[in-house]
Amino acid sequence: MNKRHNYALYRNLSLTTLVAVYLLILVGGIVRSTGSGMGCPDWPKCFGSWVPPTDVSQLPSNYKDVYAQKRKQKNERIAGYIGRLGWVNLADRMLNDPAMYVEETFNPVKTWIEYLNRLLGAVIGLLILATAISSLRYWRTDTYLVLFSVAALLLVLVQAWIGSIVVSTNLLPGTITVHMLLAVVIVGLLLYPFLRTYTYTNEPNTSVWQVPQLKWVLWLSIVAMVAQLIMGTQVREELDLLMASLGPQWRSTWESAIGAVFFVHRSFSWIVLLTVAWLCYQTFRPSQKAHLVLKYLSSGLLLAVLLSIVSGVGMSYFGVPPFLQPLHLVLSVIILGIQFSMLLLVSNVQLLPQATPKLEKNLV
Repeated sequence: MNKRHNYALYRNLSLTTLVAVYLLILVGGIVRSTGSGMGCPDWPKCFGSWVPPTDVSQLPSNYKDVYAQKRKQKNERIAGYIGRLGWVNLADRMLNDPAMYVEETFNPVKTWIEYLNRLLGAVIGLLILATAISSLRYWRTDTYLVLFSVAALLLVLVQAWIGSIVVSTNLLPGTITVHMLLAVVIVGLLLYPFLRTYTYTNEPNTSVWQVPQLKWVLWLSIVAMVAQLIMGTQVREELDLLMASLGPQWRSTWESAIGAVFFVHRSFSWIVLLTVAWLCYQTFRPSQKAHLVLKYLSSGLLLAVLLSIVSGVGMSYFGVPPFLQPLHLVLSVIILGIQFSMLLLVSNVQLLPQATPKLEKNLV
């Protein structure tokens, strides 16, 4: 039987999981842009229930004090672990920063936005579990496929734990950046085994993937994009602080109040654009004879970068409209996903091993 059919179930499942992860990142951006991150003051439940309330009358009159106390008890446990790991200052802040125990007034819209975000996260967790389980049948023929799938599952568990810390610390700056970077790593862990299941990478003529100078430019663009993503997350954290301190009017004053990180982030987009434009130039040069897949990916990469810049300009000129923030975020992760895919291809990674007839028969 054709190897493409042998991997069909895993490939379809991993593709579904990848799309769902990108959807979760988009929904997470909506949570942030609407200020719904603390719509549920506890984790994994929401207001102590698996189905959150729809009206404040369903909560005790002192619900703010109740959940502030619960958060303090949880932070004491977490601070103990963190302190033993050597992060004494962070542990001290978790115990003594009064801002971590300021409860938001119940808002049913924000509560349900955050709750739906958590539901989607739970579904994705199940999808990644199913992907890892479906990979086990390939242990003898493709160990890397199994290892990456299981690693994605383990990292999702770590991501869930970090998510609980984000809620427990009332969106502590820094934890959100770590949470975002882990999501990017999970995308990479899912992308690699997904690409391994395609047989077009086993073509005898591997020269069509080898475009001179493309690998180092790809590495440069990936490093630039990761730096850009980190700075963007820091900008987002600063915006959260402005939202909390200034209220609705923060949108008219944010550029002057946010500091240098925004201007560096904005200027750095030119480096990302120039490296990606160079990638496109190299892949479309007739003398390079690059594979058609590389041309498609480089074109999609350039389009995603341009859309990301346009959305960033829109946020700058129109006071950070909420609908542009999640779009800007998910475009950044799409860019990194395309870059990583291209890097695998031009690095001459044999994505799908040549199975022997005996092993191939066992996969049927």
